[in-house]
Amino acid sequence: MSDETHNHDLLATVNAQGRALRALIPGVYQGFAATHKAAMADGALPTKTKELIALAIGVTNRCDGCIASHARGSARAGATKEEVAEALGVAILMNGGHSTVFGPRAFAAFCEFADAGK
Repeated sequence: MSDETHNHDLLATVNAQGRALRALIPGVYQGFAATHKAAMADGALPTKTKELIALAIGVTNRCDGCIASHARGSARAGATKEEVAEALGVAILMNGGHSTVFGPRAFAAFCEFADAGK
């Protein structure tokens, strides 16, 4: 994978791997999809803010798939590089060392999706 498409490729791989499991437990995936839709919908907090929170949590959990997914979501929701940087700064504050590794990964993932037009 090139650096320019790493996160696009990662999501394609994760999604392909998930199809086999989803075929065996479709109800679980349908429930998760419904929860995702409800949790990320505009409400008191706009979707963009929720995507930034989810991106920071992906850094906290050290989850590359979560980071790629919510970096894409943040880009699609119209987040700026400055907004992403500040959200990742909070993740670094709250988590320390490992977030200084996963935070830059998340920022690079966001830039990949933002620069590619999502």
